[in-house]
Amino acid sequence: MPATGAKPAGVTNEAEAAQAVKQMFDSIAPRYDLLNHVLSANVDRVWWWRAARVFRETLAEPDAAILDICCGTGDMTRALLKRRPKNARPITAADFSQEMLKRGAEKFGQKADKDAPYAIPLEADALNLPIEADSLDLITTAFGFRNLANYEAGLREFHRVLKAGGRLGILEFSEPGGLMGKAYALYFRRVLPAIGRLVCGKDYPYTYLPASVGSFPPPAELLELMRKVGYTDCRWQPYTFGIAGLYTATRPD
Repeated sequence: MPATGAKPAGVTNEAEAAQAVKQMFDSIAPRYDLLNHVLSANVDRVWWWRAARVFRETLAEPDAAILDICCGTGDMTRALLKRRPKNARPITAADFSQEMLKRGAEKFGQKADKDAPYAIPLEADALNLPIEADSLDLITTAFGFRNLANYEAGLREFHRVLKAGGRLGILEFSEPGGLMGKAYALYFRRVLPAIGRLVCGKDYPYTYLPASVGSFPPPAELLELMRKVGYTDCRWQPYTFGIAGLYTATRPD
């Protein structure tokens, strides 16, 4: 049966799943950046840069309305901001984890240079965005979509708030095949939880991570779901042997 959404251990419905994910990210927020960079050997920085580059034309438009949803501590937001011109409309950076958002705001908030591009933090649920329909030119999300309690509902909500012709980018983990896949699986399921436990002092978040990637729809399945919701030009670009990849799509005119 295709995966419909994140299923943390012990939950019985979507409301419980969302609450469990929120509490988990609140709890690991203080060490989240350190662990991300250590566990990925800083390759995650390349992924954010590559994803932002795909949307460079939209980002270069000063008046473009942009949302980085599930922004976490703001690294994808910062990658987007590097491609925004001076005096550009602020990006909206949203997450439902208050602790993650608080740390992100320190990175992407307005600086002393008032002309420099910046983002406005917004505490919000990706499945129920406090944003007008048909109002956004671009939505991005990096390594957060996988944690939604309902993937189809998330895609429909993004579709609702995008303008006709607006673009969607989902940067997410996947499971590569072949020898790389076997080595990756060993690292992801054995080594990663041990390092997470050592640095973070918590076991569950870093056993949840490989479990959530394992149950996440494979690229072909997620692309089909995107088409079902009503997106066009649905594509997946693998990064680093398929360990991660960028899904792109457009809301049609």
